[in-house]
Amino acid sequence: MTGLRVIPTWRHGQERLYVCLTDGRNIAWYDREAARINLLADDREEDVLEALGPFLTGPVTVGPPPVPTPAELARLTLHPDDDLAPNRPGEALLVALDRDPGPAHRLRPDPRRHALAAEQTIGEALDRLDGAGWHTLHSIPLPGGDRVHHLAIGPGGLFSVHALHARKQRVRIADPLVTLGRRDPQPLLRRLRSDAGRVSHALTAEVHPVLALVGPSGVTFTAAPREVRILTDTEIDGFARLGGILKPADVEALHAMARDRKIWTDV
Repeated sequence: MTGLRVIPTWRHGQERLYVCLTDGRNIAWYDREAARINLLADDREEDVLEALGPFLTGPVTVGPPPVPTPAELARLTLHPDDDLAPNRPGEALLVALDRDPGPAHRLRPDPRRHALAAEQTIGEALDRLDGAGWHTLHSIPLPGGDRVHHLAIGPGGLFSVHALHARKQRVRIADPLVTLGRRDPQPLLRRLRSDAGRVSHALTAEVHPVLALVGPSGVTFTAAPREVRILTDTEIDGFARLGGILKPADVEALHAMARDRKIWTDV
């Protein structure tokens, strides 16, 4: 038994059979019309083929998802309302605070402003990687009111980055729980893995979840978190040293896909 599930779905009028882990994340999908299995996890090829065995109707090609060609990208002319590239770090919070700034005087600071400061700090650090061949999209809206704070695309791969304000507070990580100071623990890492899976579903590419802590006084772990990278705001520039995963043309193609608001409507 592979422990994998096969889930049929329809995307843009075409049927795809997604191969998912028990936590719902996609690791491959089968396009019957193209007779191709697109792998997001090379080390699970045999398991994927076994899971899809009852659904295969003939010879298939197996490999990583194809990157759009220059001709395909040339046809993508986005309406300004559909282009996410101009989004500022914390765009959704900026809009919300502009519409409803809250009372002028309150006993405690508006938590939205702390969250905004965290997204701006991490977003600005990611934007500085542009010269190293990276692109970052900010505040990507997902169905259900969720959003991805930042999506970094570069030579080292794709990363969905969640910013968390932790100024002068100790952070304790007990996967999937994250405890900030004296607050109640929250299953934040489970959400980050889910968000990364949704991004992977939209882009048909492997996406790594990252928790970016802004200004913590310290970070402790009960065990190494599963699949989620934990970084502080001062460590974001380390992305510039990652490479060997995506070629420049692949980075540009994936960025062109990801900036289109319409691809996020059914994830």
